[in-house]
Amino acid sequence: MSEKSPQPRRSPAAGGRPAKPYRRPQKDPVRMLAFEALRAVDERDAYANLVLPPLLKKARQNESFQARDAALATELVYGTLRRQGTYDAIISACVDRPLREVDPPVLDVLSLGAHQLLGTRIPTHAAVSASVELARVVLGDGRAKFVNAVLRKIAAHDLDGWLERVAPPYEEDAEEHLAVYHSHPRWVVSALWDALGGGRAGIEDLLEADNERPEVTLVARPGRSTPEELVEALGEESALPGRWSPYAVRMAEGGEPGALEAVREGRAGVQDEGSQLVAMALAAAPVEGRDERWLDGCAGPGGKASLLGALAAGRGAFLLASEKQPHRARLVERSLAGNPGPYQVIAADGTRPPWRPGSFDRVLMDVPCSGLGALRRRPEARWRRRPQDLEGFAPLQRALLREALSAVRVGGVVGYATCSPHLAETRVVVEDVLKGRGAGNLPVAAELIDARPYMEGVPALGDGPDVQLWPHLHGTDAMYLALLRRTA
Repeated sequence: MSEKSPQPRRSPAAGGRPAKPYRRPQKDPVRMLAFEALRAVDERDAYANLVLPPLLKKARQNESFQARDAALATELVYGTLRRQGTYDAIISACVDRPLREVDPPVLDVLSLGAHQLLGTRIPTHAAVSASVELARVVLGDGRAKFVNAVLRKIAAHDLDGWLERVAPPYEEDAEEHLAVYHSHPRWVVSALWDALGGGRAGIEDLLEADNERPEVTLVARPGRSTPEELVEALGEESALPGRWSPYAVRMAEGGEPGALEAVREGRAGVQDEGSQLVAMALAAAPVEGRDERWLDGCAGPGGKASLLGALAAGRGAFLLASEKQPHRARLVERSLAGNPGPYQVIAADGTRPPWRPGSFDRVLMDVPCSGLGALRRRPEARWRRRPQDLEGFAPLQRALLREALSAVRVGGVVGYATCSPHLAETRVVVEDVLKGRGAGNLPVAAELIDARPYMEGVPALGDGPDVQLWPHLHGTDAMYLALLRRTA
């Protein structure tokens, strides 16, 4: 199949059929918006959750752009990104060249069309015609014919039929089978399976959960708001209680969190329940002696810092929130504004901290990581990350944990957290630091303490002492937490 421009139309005088009158392509605002978002993700390495809101806001300035249009545009963008690996395999079977030789804008239109055909209830004829019309607008008539031919091939089978054709049997290559079926890079499938353990059912449940649209979860910051206030503002039919956090409220029907007064005023915010559990567990772990000074050593963009600040205020404790990047430190400042207790926000490098050793009673170090635990929210991240990226994070993660253990006093507690279940970013980091691997001996003495009792009521927390949360088991991002007490 060719993507070549068509030959000039023959005129009747040359013996050909009369050419059809040229029809100007019609712009579909929903599909144009989805295409623009995908191009931004591809060209600028942007994230859909940052690109899409301003595009939707601009589109809503036209009164004809309705809520259902925004919902469809959102589904097209996120659905296409989540299923990119599967759709790439299917498109590859329908073209006569490697996908790398298909122009990226053409591939984006094909992927949008494939998602409409295989991942939505849009009728086949509508999905094809709308995609071809989009191609005419953004690619030109020549390449629109190529798009039309490919999509008609794709329309010959449903998703299950295509998966039987393009995925190897599980018995022959389990990881590649799962990678194609569930649209994850093979190396990510392998890493998640290693971290999860167990057989086929568990990993399939996890990969399926990664492809589901996550709920929007709010946190009512204690002392500033209550879950009851959020439920009343949302309406009981639109709100669900948190599964595990007493401060959580789930928005059952989606909606715009910023429309809530408590969110606009900073008394509540959007925060995954796993993130809430990590902050709560650090606050609940017992310390020996005083409990007056808390540190969030990697505080940006401020979700955990805001909850920690509210919990600290309830005990009369001071919170120092430190973030290396100044623009992220400003986000933390904004998030903590109005906190009822004493706090300070600084821009500082946690690996070369300005505070003295042993200054704090509690320290949270939520380290930079691959983000493999939040693939539900950032589906494009799975296609950007590479195994070698973890090698870049490793020295920083170890350095931050060593400094956290130095910053806490004897008898105090450190929480090492990361939004990744990859063993190289979780348990291996903690073990290496405690055993002095990689960067000399740890200058202090510390021990792991069992984190499970401080996530009361949460099931399936494993054998401990550390905790790994999972989307398919807990409905949260795949947050990891290890609690450590400094002993000397």
